[in-house]
Amino acid sequence: MAKYQVSDLIREAMEAREGAYAPYSGFKVGAALLADGKIYRGCNIENASYGASNCAERTAAFAAIAAGAGHFQAIAIIGGREERAENYAWPCGICRQVLSEFAEEEMQVIAAKDESDYQMVSLRRLLPHSFSLDIL
Repeated sequence: MAKYQVSDLIREAMEAREGAYAPYSGFKVGAALLADGKIYRGCNIENASYGASNCAERTAAFAAIAAGAGHFQAIAIIGGREERAENYAWPCGICRQVLSEFAEEEMQVIAAKDESDYQMVSLRRLLPHSFSLDIL
């Protein structure tokens, strides 16, 4: 994973989570995306009209894309209602599809409770048949 370790990404996701705006659900999520060798952070941002909310993973992805990054290598996600995540927070379907647009072949998705308690799988395994314009 480039020059970063899994624990680095998880730590960055934990810090990103501190910026989450989740007054409705109380479920705060942080994400750290490794793209082109640099880490981009994102947090979830809720809105009173739930459809206008944005997930942490997409916030990180959009920050990376806006900065000119185009190759996603890995993402770490941590979320929950408590300080320490009680469950693993996996990306939703929309986030999986957005990530797949820029994902490297074996992009790793890391769902963490903390730096030592995490699960890691490839994005391809989470989204085996992503939508692509190649099928048109």
